[in-house]
This record gives sequence, structure tokens and C-alpha cells, in this order.
Amino acid sequence: MAIELQSDTLDFTTLLLPGEYLAWGQASAEPTTLTARLFEQSAAIPGLRAFVGMSWGTPFTGAEAMRFQSYCGAGHNRALERTGALDILPCHYSDLPALLARQVDVLLLNLADDGNGRFSFGAALEYLAPLVDSARLVIAEVNAQTPWSCGERTLSADDIDIIVRTSRPPVTGPGVQAGHVERAIAARVAGLVEDGATLQIGIGGLPEAILAALVGHRDLGLHSGLASDGVADLAEAGALTNARKSVDAGIAVAGLVAGGPQLMRYVDRNPRFALRPTTYTHAFDVLSTHRKFTAINAAIEVDLTGQINAEVAGGRYVGAVGGAADFLRGARASRGGLPIIALPATVTGREGTRSRIVTRLSGPTSTARADAGIIVTEYGIADLRGLSLGERRRRMIDIASPDVRAALEAGDETPSQFHATRA
Repeated sequence: MAIELQSDTLDFTTLLLPGEYLAWGQASAEPTTLTARLFEQSAAIPGLRAFVGMSWGTPFTGAEAMRFQSYCGAGHNRALERTGALDILPCHYSDLPALLARQVDVLLLNLADDGNGRFSFGAALEYLAPLVDSARLVIAEVNAQTPWSCGERTLSADDIDIIVRTSRPPVTGPGVQAGHVERAIAARVAGLVEDGATLQIGIGGLPEAILAALVGHRDLGLHSGLASDGVADLAEAGALTNARKSVDAGIAVAGLVAGGPQLMRYVDRNPRFALRPTTYTHAFDVLSTHRKFTAINAAIEVDLTGQINAEVAGGRYVGAVGGAADFLRGARASRGGLPIIALPATVTGREGTRSRIVTRLSGPTSTARADAGIIVTEYGIADLRGLSLGERRRRMIDIASPDVRAALEAGDETPSQFHATRA
């Protein structure tokens, strides 16, 4: 049975053991009251380590004595990476539940309370649910403003060791805006998606633009690692009904809710939205069973053979291996499925404008060319499925910026630096 404490009486120095490994929810599921308290006291507990996902909430100020692992370089993780305090787990997202279950000693959660002794996982179930059963210590921030999400599991006080009650808005991510390039790409992607398709989509300005471009579609479904603000927009517009899903008909499925107040209202006590664990959202047998499963993911750069770097830009770890390979493989096996990678053809930074269609990747191969499917830029669509390396090369050059195509044709290994003259 859980004991209840006030946040200002929560003493991690008496609860944690030196060298223990912690984990907590990411993005809108961060238990920021708990993490802020932890960071204040962490210097007094030697050797603490923690797994963090997308860190939108508490900055890591005061946690200099701790060491962190993550699957990604998003949010406040970039500050950790700059100081050398972040170690990346370069694994498929589907591997995380098993990896964490072997390591996590202490689990921090952000839960919703139904007032009758049951607790919902709120904004994230994904890899957290199995850790409730394996962690030595479970501490829950029960937040009166966390949405009550439906799902396959709820908790009781017997599952929790310590409860800290709060009332604060869930964490929201950085605002994203789509420009004309993102809207052009989104229009191309939307033209590929059929009515009745089941969507998986990532997070950021381009994914949000793609969701906005799908508002005129009908009977779309959702089976995704996460649900973002654009999902709520699609549902309110009547485009996302889940009516034609071949699995979980009538229900949108995700592992994580990451967005603002509108999304939280959509999720709260909505029987047509369900949180499911990573072992389900990323499972090949589930994904491949969906008809018209359409996986839409982003990349930092793609080479002429279809190899994808989604992790490193300019020598800094900013992305993730993530679930792209899991979803792309599921989409390829789905009847009528579409494995899509969408990205702008160029990026502009301090050193000028650089092509993101390249002869050779500047970072790791996050997704192998054998898993590449359809690559979309503002200049066109390259369907690489079933093509030889030579055929792929031609298709990829055709969707690169016109300013760099000659260099790519010539096999220039550094065609990336040029002054863009076209939109």
C-alpha cells in the first residue's frame, strides 16, 4: 500500500541507494515535480544513473553528478550531450522494454486518479508499464491535471510505494511551425495516403504539416508510438475515425501522448483512444496485420542507395534510431502499406545550405537501405521498393535540390555545400 507524502518532504537521499538506475516518463508524461526534487538532492547520492526519453520538462540543472542514458537527443538532452553527460542507447525502440526491465531500480511516474482507488498512466504507457512490476521502488506524482487515458492497464495503490499529489498542467513541447517547404512535402505525402489508411507518424513541424494536409481524408486510423496535436485536429475534423482499422477497429492506439491542452482534452476519458505498451505499438505481427498501414517518419539525410541517418547532424546527436525500422518493416509487410520517409531536400545552417540527399552519410546508418521504402522531398517522390542500386541512385537524384544534382551525378562525396538559388 502506497504512502502519501508532500513534495517538500520527499527525501531521495533516504530512498535511493548509491549507483541506482532510475527511469521516468518522457515529454508530456514527465513527473516534473519528482524530477525537480531529485535533481536538487542528487549530489548527495553517489553514482546515480537515469534513463530519459524526450526531455521537455525539468532542465537538468543541479544534476551534474548524475549520468544519463537515452534513445534520443531531443529536448533538454541536447544540453546533456554537450556536457558529455549523455550516453546514447542506439537500439530499436521495440528493444527498450526488455533493456530497461533488466536495469531500472527506481521508477518515477506521472499518473491520473479516478477518485475510486485506480490510477491511469496518463500521457504514457509505452515502456513504463512493465517497469512497475520489476522496479524496486515506484514513486508516483498523481497530478489532478493529467488526462485519464484508457488503456489495457491501470494501477492501484498496491502497485505504488510513494504517492505525491500535485495539480499542474502537463508538460508541452516546443512550438513547431511549418513553412512552405514543409507544406509542399506534406501535400506530396497526403497524395500517397488513401482513405481508410492506418497512420503511424512522428513528432515535429513536418509531421504536424502532414497531419494537417490529411484533414480532407476519411476514415483514417491511428496506430503509432505517439499521438501529437495534429491527431486531435484530425479527430475533431472527422478525418480520424478509426472505423476501417483491421486491428482495434474504432480505437486510436498510441504509446505516448505528446502535445498541448487540445490533445489532452481529446485523450481524457476517451474510450476511442487507448494507450498500449511498446511491445504492442511496435510489434511486427500487429503492424503487418493492419491493412494500408502507413508509416511516416523523418530523417536527417538519406544517401543515394536509401540508407538513412536519423541520429547525427553536424557532429551532434540530435535524433534517434527510434521506431523507424520497426514501423517501416511493418508497413512493407502490410497489405497496401506505405513505408514513407519525408524530409526537406536541403537544410540551411551556419555553414550555408546543405543537401540532405547525399552521396555518403555524414552520420550513422540508422535505417538500412534494405528497409527503405518511399522517400519524399519537396521536389518529388522516390519509391525505392524493388529497385536495384543503380535505379535507386537515379530516383534519389531526381528528388534532390536541382542545385546539387550535377554534383550527385558526378559522385561528389561533398555535394552538400552550395548556395541555394531555388525554393
